Amino acid sequence: MPAVPTSVIAATGLLGGYAVARWTKKRPLGGVALAVAGAVAAKGWQEKAGNATAAALGGAYVAAFAGSHPLAKKIGAWPSVCAVAGGVALASWAAVDRRK
Repeated sequence: MPAVPTSVIAATGLLGGYAVARWTKKRPLGGVALAVAGAVAAKGWQEKAGNATAAALGGAYVAAFAGSHPLAKKIGAWPSVCAVAGGVALASWAAVDRRK
């Protein structure tokens, strides 16, 4: 079975973390989903592209999470989360996944 691309894992972490927090009304539970997916993606980034790339993409993942909050005030919550998830997925694909 082929491995799940890191871009999909990262985007799913951002989307899933928000969805879990929203639907359960428990923000810490959403944070757990976000962190677990981020850790899995980071492991893939490190294994496939090295420490520097993993650190850069990890920073982008955290920045996307943080940046989605002020962006949500301008364009709405779901559009914001989708936008940042797409950005992180694109960065992950460009830096790691397309190398295969």
